[in-house]
Parts: sequence; C-alpha cells; structure tokens
Amino acid sequence: MELTLSIGEVAERSGMATSALRFYEDQGLISSERTSGGHRLYNRAVLRRLAFIRVAQRVGLSLADISAALGELPAGRTPTKDDWERLSRRWRGHLDERITLLERLRDQLTSCIGCGCLSLRTCALSNPEDAAGALGSGPRYLLGDSSKDAVAYLTRAKG
Repeated sequence: MELTLSIGEVAERSGMATSALRFYEDQGLISSERTSGGHRLYNRAVLRRLAFIRVAQRVGLSLADISAALGELPAGRTPTKDDWERLSRRWRGHLDERITLLERLRDQLTSCIGCGCLSLRTCALSNPEDAAGALGSGPRYLLGDSSKDAVAYLTRAKG
C-alpha cells in the first residue's frame, strides 16, 4: 500500500491552502480517497501534481491548459520520469512563447508598445498615425509586430 497523506499534511508539504486543494479536487486536477469518516487521503504522488500546478499558474497558464496536460498523465499509477518528460516536451513551445512575450514586455514597457493609445511623445515616431492599430487589436509590438511592420502596412494602405 502506498503512503497516503491527510489534507493538512498535503497542504503543509505543498505550501497550498486546504481550500485550494479542495478546489483543485473539485476541478478534477487532483484526487483523493475518503476514509469511512469522510476525511480526504491523498497519494504522495499528488505533491508532484501540485508542484506542477503551482509553477504552471505562476507562468500564466490557465487551469484549462493545466487540466488538459494533467489529463494526459496516467490515472492508475504514479507518473514516471518519462511521463513528465513527454508532458514537458509538449509545453516547451508554449513556454518559449511566454518567455519571448515577457522579455518584450520587460524591454518595451517604458516605450511604445503599439497599443494605439498615442499618449507618449515617442508614439508619433514608433506608431505614426496609429499604424499599429491597423495590424490588429491590443499591444501589437509586444505581440510580435514591429514598428516597421506598422509603417509598411500604413504605406501599402495609402497606395
């Protein structure tokens, strides 16, 4: 029989509140067994799942994405190193995109980010006539477009 932990022990070991554990269980992200008295008992493997959930949330992944990923892990046994490696390979591209976006945010936050507000003096240079707005909604430069893309689009549109 595998070692089980109470909800309090899991909370202490994972650094998460018991209310969060109940929520994750309600969402199907983790599971427990119940004693005859109705107390939750968790398999120790839940600690790895909770660590994954915590880190995934910190990098901005949605619970739906986290749930889909965890749904690929085996339900009837403790995930192996190979299981976790397969899961991490699928997420690598997604994480690389997030890293790129965060680097752009860090580097461009104090200058024009192509949001279309035209409130900074530099916007007249980086985003003339709100050309970035023609490329789509939101912070176009942070999302990967450049001021050159915006000016080229504006130039083509003017014919």
